[in-house]
Amino acid sequence: MRIIQIIDSLEIGGAERMAVNYANALADEIDFSGLVVSRKEGALQEQLNEKVDYLFLNKKASFDLWALWRLRKFVLKNQVAIIHAHSTSFFIAFLLKLICPSVKMIWHDHYGNSEFLDKRSVWLLKTILPFFAGVIVVNQKLKNWASNELHFSNSLYLPNFVSEQNYNNENKTTILHGIDGKRIVCLANLRFQKNHFLVLRLAEKLLKTNPDWTFHLVGKDFQDEYATTIKNQITDKGLSEQVYLYDSITAIAAVLEQSTIGILTSQSEGLPLALLEYGLFKKPVVVTNVGEVATVVTQDVNGLVIALDNEQLFLDSLVKLINDESLRVQLGNRLYQTINDKYTGESVVEHYMNWIKRTIKNE
Repeated sequence: MRIIQIIDSLEIGGAERMAVNYANALADEIDFSGLVVSRKEGALQEQLNEKVDYLFLNKKASFDLWALWRLRKFVLKNQVAIIHAHSTSFFIAFLLKLICPSVKMIWHDHYGNSEFLDKRSVWLLKTILPFFAGVIVVNQKLKNWASNELHFSNSLYLPNFVSEQNYNNENKTTILHGIDGKRIVCLANLRFQKNHFLVLRLAEKLLKTNPDWTFHLVGKDFQDEYATTIKNQITDKGLSEQVYLYDSITAIAAVLEQSTIGILTSQSEGLPLALLEYGLFKKPVVVTNVGEVATVVTQDVNGLVIALDNEQLFLDSLVKLINDESLRVQLGNRLYQTINDKYTGESVVEHYMNWIKRTIKNE
C-alpha cells in the first residue's frame, strides 16, 4: 500500500503533529509513506522519520497550478494510491482528484471547535466531500456531524496518538522559569477556544495561597488581539513572576520533564494531543470536560475532569494536587498506563489500516 499525508504547514499544532505521526507510523507498515506540506515548513520537520518521503509544495494561493503540478508529479512518480489530507489541505487534495481520478482521498477532520459546530460553514465541504472515499474524525461529535450535516456515511472515529520515539529523539532543550517541583504547564496555542483567561484567573488566586507555584504557557503566539490581551492581563494583574509565556517549543519532552502538573482549560477540543503528552510523561492533570477528554481521563482514577463552567472546582482540584504529592504520582502513573494501552501508534494504526482495506482500497 502507498499512502501520503498532506498538511498545510509543519508549525507546531495538533493536526500538524498527527500528520507527522501518521507518516512516521506507516513508514514501517506499508510500501511507501510520504508527507507533503503545501504552504509552510516548520519545526516539526525535525521529527520526520528518515524513511518518509518528503515534499514541500510552497503553495502561494488556493489555486496554485505549479504546486498542484508538483503534487501530481510526486503522486505519479511514487505510485501513490491513497491521499490522507489533514484539516484544510482537503482542498488541494480535491483539486488533485480532478486530474488524478484513480487516487483515493481521505479527509482527516481535526476541527478543534467541536463544541460550536452549529457555527461551522458546510457549503464547501458538501461540495467537495463527494469526491472523498472516507473521513476520519477526532471525536464522536464530529462523527455525528459528518453524518447528520454533511450526509457522509463512511466516517471513522480514530483517537489521536503519541509516539514515545518522537520525544526520545529530541535534541533541543528549554529551561523553564520557576521552582523545580512547583510548575504547572499548559500546552496550548494562544487561541480563543483554549481559554487562557481561566489560567490567569487561577494564577491570580493561587498567588495569594501558593505564591511559589508558577504557570507555564507553551504554544504558538499568533501576535493577534487574543495574545496581546493575555500579555496585558499578565502585566495588569501583577502576574509576571507567576505566569510565563514561551511561544512554540519543539522540545516538549524537556518542558514536561521540568513540569509538575498539566492543565487544559479549553472551551472546546477534539481530542487534545497535549493531554496524551501529559500522560506519556506521567503528569497528573486537571482538565475541562470538552471533546473526547472524558474518554481519556476518568475522574479520580487517572486525573481530574472539571465541568466547563465550574471555575471554583478547577481551582480546588488544582490545590488538591498541589497539596498531595502521592496523589500526583498515583494519577500520573495511571494516566500513563491509559495512554500506553489505548493511544499509541500501534493500536490506532491497526484500526486505520483495517478500515482502509475494508472500505477505501477497493472502493
